[in-house]
Amino acid sequence: MTILISVLAFIAAIGLLVTVHEFGHYWVARRCGVRVQRFSVGFGRPLWSWTLGRDRTEYVIAAIPLGGYVQMLDDREAPVPESERHRAFNRQPVGRRMAIVAAGPAANFLFAILAYSLMFMVGVSGIKPVVGYVEPGSLAAEGGFQARDRIVQVGDTETVTWELAALNLLEQGLDGRRVEVLVEDAQGREVLRSLDLSDRRRLLDDGPLLDKLGIVPWHAWSEPVLGELIPTGAAARGGLQSGDRIIQADSLPIDSWQSWVAHVQARPDQAIQLWIERDGRREFMVIHTGSREVNGERVGLIGAYPLVDAEAAEAMRAQVRHGPWTAVVQGIERTWDMSVMTLRVMWRLLTGEAAVSNIAGPISIAEYAGVTAVIGFSAFLGFLAIVSISLGIINLLPIPVLDGGHLLYYCVELIKGSPVSPTVEAVGQNIGIVLIGLLMTLAFYNDFMRILG
Repeated sequence: MTILISVLAFIAAIGLLVTVHEFGHYWVARRCGVRVQRFSVGFGRPLWSWTLGRDRTEYVIAAIPLGGYVQMLDDREAPVPESERHRAFNRQPVGRRMAIVAAGPAANFLFAILAYSLMFMVGVSGIKPVVGYVEPGSLAAEGGFQARDRIVQVGDTETVTWELAALNLLEQGLDGRRVEVLVEDAQGREVLRSLDLSDRRRLLDDGPLLDKLGIVPWHAWSEPVLGELIPTGAAARGGLQSGDRIIQADSLPIDSWQSWVAHVQARPDQAIQLWIERDGRREFMVIHTGSREVNGERVGLIGAYPLVDAEAAEAMRAQVRHGPWTAVVQGIERTWDMSVMTLRVMWRLLTGEAAVSNIAGPISIAEYAGVTAVIGFSAFLGFLAIVSISLGIINLLPIPVLDGGHLLYYCVELIKGSPVSPTVEAVGQNIGIVLIGLLMTLAFYNDFMRILG
């Protein structure tokens, strides 16, 4: 069922975004007096087609939903009657041709603004940015972060949810400098923490940002309190009970479930001296861990699950919602911020500072589409917006066969006063096809590597 949801969400998302992109070309072409012969969503064999309008434009939904195209009248492709030549794309002034080509990516950016605006009006749900655990020796530990810190601001930007906190940390980290983070600690005091994000290569390596910082967000099971016990496990045999809070293990304080798990896993088949809290009283006991092999290494285990605090989990939920006007303003700002960040990350990829494993292919995008579709309408809108921005930016790259490549040719035409020669266009098209093929191969390779491990 999960795979089916991902596939359907992916097809719906790509179909919608391709339609938006191609409609941008179509709408401006019509306004410029160019005759549109075909509007196709998808490539390959047509599944459905119908013909409408005075120009008998053919509208097609094709079998391969990974793109689309708008076919315009062009006498370089087929003979055009003299009476229709003024409506051919290649006969238009260079300014009109540039407007028609640029309209596709522009439509993607406008759609992102609309999607983000709707998202903010519906309401963006998230989790308050409270730290559950800090990995010893990590960037966060070096910066003084502690369990139960709530991130209030990253730089000058307020952070209400973990999504906003991570987004702002990444944005600031792209500058390669130390970032000041205002937190509210466990005692309710506002304290300034610091993160050294000067190592951009480490920051932009593959994997979640918070993992690289050494921060584990707070969860409903973050407290070191035992929930369900396996009857035959070491915890039950040693006398531990559901509801016991682990206070100290082998003279070391335990302040989170993650630190308790790390302590147990590091001690396979060993005795652990514990101080626990049970029914308001402190008790001492000794348990003997079991063990199992994980990735070729023996780790300790006791057969216990964390206690899930449903009330605390509900209290940690946050929602960002705006009225229509503010939502539109926020939609414009978010689209701009994400566009700039995408360009900066792409530049880091070219300079080798970001791992190429960050490039996601259709499988990863489909998985994310399925996840956001299950989460809810607001999350799916956010997914559509970021993919739409990515499509807009990628299509503006100065690579032949993409819109940006055509715009580059037209800029050359403006400078030299005549179109680029057909030979140069043909060579450029071949280079562009190779580059796009290599990029798609890398994206698929990354997808399969994620699946395999």
